[in-house]
Amino acid sequence: GFYYASDLEALREAGAELVEFNTLRDPHLPEVDGLFIGGGFPETHLDALQSNARLRRELRAAIEAGLPVYAECGGLMYLCRRISWQERRVEMVGAIPADVVMSRRPAGHGYVRLRETGKGPWPGAGAQFDAHEFHYSTLTNISAGLDYAYEVLRGTGIDGRRDGIVYRNLLASYAHLHDSEANPWARRFVSFVRRCAQRAPTRIAAGA
Repeated sequence: GFYYASDLEALREAGAELVEFNTLRDPHLPEVDGLFIGGGFPETHLDALQSNARLRRELRAAIEAGLPVYAECGGLMYLCRRISWQERRVEMVGAIPADVVMSRRPAGHGYVRLRETGKGPWPGAGAQFDAHEFHYSTLTNISAGLDYAYEVLRGTGIDGRRDGIVYRNLLASYAHLHDSEANPWARRFVSFVRRCAQRAPTRIAAGA
């Protein structure tokens, strides 16, 4: 997966113990209080992701039970119902009620500016911040009535207007965030995970 090294360090500095796990090979979700699934290219590992059905079932059940999860881009795609690519439709986790369709050209590329809607799960919502996106996919068949954490001021996001699907304690977006004083997302996420777990230290899995 794609992770900023400085973001992983920011999670540790906020008090998280990071636990690595691999969505391609690990049959079980580790015992953790939260989960961070970064970006990547799931379309290049479709067979392995689909074959790891036990992990997909465990992950969906954990999300339904309220596990705090943050997913970016490839992580967002993995948590949707299925990915369509080159006349194939491959089953994914299914926690996000939407389907992913791949294209040969970037659907979103470059810097984005987002404004928080106040509907995200993390405490301490700010006004607006910059991030970036790079994805060859779009979401289709999105269930109506979903909450979105971000209004897109510049960029593409999920539908040109919104990004950051919120479902239970899950936040999943196309945008890649970078922890900074202007956007201390790592501290906010760890604070949210700790509040949900009601204990510290906090164990967060970073999935490849």
